[in-house]
Amino acid sequence: IFYLFLHTRKKMGPFLLLIICQCGINSVKTHSVSNPNIILMMADDLGIGDLGCYGNRTLRTPNIDRLAEEGVTLTQHIAASPLCTPSRAAFLTGRYPIRSGMAAFSQVGVFLFSASSGGLPSEEITFSKLLKQKGYATALIGKWHLGMNCESSNDFCHHPLSHGFDYFYGLTVTNFRDCKPGQGSVFLKGVQKALVIPIQIAGITLVSLAIVQYIGLLKIPFQVLGYCLLIITILLVVLIFFFYNFRHLNCFLMRNHQIVQQPLSYENLTQRLTKEAIQFIGRNTDAPFLLVLSYLHVHTALYASENFRGKSNHGLYGDAVEEMDWSVGQVLDVLEKHNLGDKTLVYFTSDQGAHVEEISSTGEIHGGYNSVYKGGKSTNWEGGIRVPGLFRWPRVLQAGAYIDEPTSNMDIFPTIVKLAEAQLPSDRIIDGHDLLPLLQGKVTRSKHEFLFHYCNAYLNAVRWHPENSDSVWKVFFFTPNFSPEHSNGCYDSHVCFCHGGFITWHDPPLLFDLSRDPEENVPLTPETESRFYEILRVIHLAVDNHTRSLYAVPNQLSWDNLLWKPWLQLCCSSVFQSCYCDYDSEGGPLEVHSG
Repeated sequence: IFYLFLHTRKKMGPFLLLIICQCGINSVKTHSVSNPNIILMMADDLGIGDLGCYGNRTLRTPNIDRLAEEGVTLTQHIAASPLCTPSRAAFLTGRYPIRSGMAAFSQVGVFLFSASSGGLPSEEITFSKLLKQKGYATALIGKWHLGMNCESSNDFCHHPLSHGFDYFYGLTVTNFRDCKPGQGSVFLKGVQKALVIPIQIAGITLVSLAIVQYIGLLKIPFQVLGYCLLIITILLVVLIFFFYNFRHLNCFLMRNHQIVQQPLSYENLTQRLTKEAIQFIGRNTDAPFLLVLSYLHVHTALYASENFRGKSNHGLYGDAVEEMDWSVGQVLDVLEKHNLGDKTLVYFTSDQGAHVEEISSTGEIHGGYNSVYKGGKSTNWEGGIRVPGLFRWPRVLQAGAYIDEPTSNMDIFPTIVKLAEAQLPSDRIIDGHDLLPLLQGKVTRSKHEFLFHYCNAYLNAVRWHPENSDSVWKVFFFTPNFSPEHSNGCYDSHVCFCHGGFITWHDPPLLFDLSRDPEENVPLTPETESRFYEILRVIHLAVDNHTRSLYAVPNQLSWDNLLWKPWLQLCCSSVFQSCYCDYDSEGGPLEVHSG
């Protein structure tokens, strides 16, 4: 047709051009949309402003930008939480983390230790479970951060293999500064603050008791004093041992249920993760597969291999972003190699916004860029929850499309479950919505009229996108107290917290119209917005309806579930050998095997 058009364009050009366009549109609409391969790529702490396709002009991300050029870009894609653990729980289940007990009432909102007993409950249904039931090969490569064991060191009740994945290669917790020698500690300052007063109290108490005993005012058996001193000494020894050996006890690489490297080595780590992803795709070219590639980049500790170190314009952070982009390109290339491009839905996002407070001990910025948006990780300002949302599926999704409607990372669950022709669970509320009609342009409005933004387990803000309106209203019931006061984050505490003296309550709530003020700079008032009280009334009704849909579940992030439990600790050798092993280095005894 195109050849004929070139030679008859004067007489038949307009008619033939219409045929060409109609053929192109029909090819997008009629291409099979059932049982595709699915690749979900999730960065860690990546800012929406770090990517070229979202406006960055100084970091090189050509492969991630290619997803935008060849697919759909979501410009109002929202993480269900501004912290790793609850955001990832919502992503896998399609539900607000408060529903699964994956939202903390305490100050700590994520898992910190490999030997904690909390995790994603076995009762939760993940998209990987449903796709596995439909015959998909399923793999998670990279970061998990949703727990591992419950009662023993080998029950693996929260492990990825217990949540529908056939194959796992990666970290069960996360990438900490403490995992990389010379990068400082995320715990040291907090531990010092937490221990100073108890140690002082214990010391003063023991000295006082000894003095009282000595002068004869009170008769206290020396055994009691001895036992108190022994208990305090044991607790201090255990604490010192744990933090001295933190890297060995918590930073390890697993293949399925086996530790293959303890402690984790950062040498060519992204290359190893990418190789695992490529090999998994290569093993499953003839059957549908689900691959979740969960990058450690760009959570601190930052790292980059020799080929990328020192090559970007933004220090080690930029090097890490560009290395991750390289990995994305390798995955896209292997799809083309196996002629799987048209049969594969590819999605790229971040679990939350950039961690703006991340600054190294030498003053180098180790956090990303959230574009014009306020705040970052751990806050529900737009900088903490507005994340990249890129979808590519040739011949099904229109290339180069942009959608500025509120969507959520919870939407991935119903979207891919429907694509796999599986049934959505009917015994629970699914908060996500199928995105495919929106992505294909069959509808122009998001199904999310309301989105609820939690800070840990506390309802922090609500977003309302009314029907037949371009406005996106957002109210804050409380906001974090930035420190220093006029900064863009909580630099004094490294992250923002959700209660007590760390926040300020607002009555009436702060109101913004994100369609006019995406930077959330100027709160509206009854004087500047005539519908002020009506908007608040509608949002309060939505909150009441949402709250009535919640019911009590076990808190997976309680102090009891967060604390380190020695009997749950995995160790590939023995404590006396510092839990050391390395079966993952080139030429090591373990080879990659089928998942």
